[in-house]
Amino acid sequence: MKTNKYVEELLAKTAEELQTELVSAKKELFNLKFQNATNQLDNTARIKEVRRNIARIQTVITQNAKAAN
Repeated sequence: MKTNKYVEELLAKTAEELQTELVSAKKELFNLKFQNATNQLDNTARIKEVRRNIARIQTVITQNAKAAN
């Protein structure tokens, strides 16, 4: 249920907004990996969630690019 709303929000965004969302998600993933390596991360499941969100964002970007052609 939660992911459907997230995907709907992504579909409503412009290409520029999606790019900024992608950059921020990648930065968050980097920070989470760094915290995990230094044993500071409590919720390791967050890494998996962010990775999947990055994939969702990239999928929406690809769908928008194909629809524009």
